[in-house]
Amino acid sequence: MLSQKALTVNFENASHELKVLSYNIHHANPPMHKDRIDLSAIIQVIKDRNADLVALQEIDSNTDRSGLGNQAQQIGDALGMQVFFGKAIDFQNGAYGVAILSRFPIIESKVYKLPSNSETQGEPRVLAMSMIQLSDAHSIWFASTHLDSQKEDTNRILQIEELLNITKDINLPVLVAGDFNAVANSPVIDSLDNLFTRSCTSCPPTIPVQNPTKAIDFIAFKPQSFFKIKSHDVIDEKHASDHLPVLATFQW
Repeated sequence: MLSQKALTVNFENASHELKVLSYNIHHANPPMHKDRIDLSAIIQVIKDRNADLVALQEIDSNTDRSGLGNQAQQIGDALGMQVFFGKAIDFQNGAYGVAILSRFPIIESKVYKLPSNSETQGEPRVLAMSMIQLSDAHSIWFASTHLDSQKEDTNRILQIEELLNITKDINLPVLVAGDFNAVANSPVIDSLDNLFTRSCTSCPPTIPVQNPTKAIDFIAFKPQSFFKIKSHDVIDEKHASDHLPVLATFQW
């Protein structure tokens, strides 16, 4: 059971700002350089935006293709941020999954396995969640996820339903960010929108990095009474990954 407590916020007195970044980093492999790992480029993107919370997807840890070290920990160490890595699968003598970075204390963390239909032979997916202690002593849950990438929605529908089931009864504010591999007005994002509010409505596209055509990377929150959306931006960074990073700024 996730720790929780009820709270209310008066927006008239809101004075705090929170920058949240979601980034599928493609294991720090620049799309134009297939055999290269450029973790410094990912670090620079996060540093330049001064993000407070970061949801990362496609993270390698001690894999043959990316070398020794947990990429999330290396990024976090470079930025002075706390780190939680959520393993989705064993991969190339190491692990592969999602991660959370935070400038604020991480109180506790959990990894939830997300379901899939065995007949699809889909890659296992997870939801990583960390309780974050914000600067004014409020606590929130922050989540990073990466839903199934197959053409059909079969597994994504199962996975978004499980994500909603995990988060629906939490009384603390929840921010969820990631690569949903689904576009607005699809069954998957419609389900997300039933419980969460996305930081954008007409969302700028996030893939491909060259001439992007669709948005599949989102940041969403609940309840509406806690966060106020100040801005939503897609960062025009074409070198570091095959996804454009998404930055949402909130007030509370």
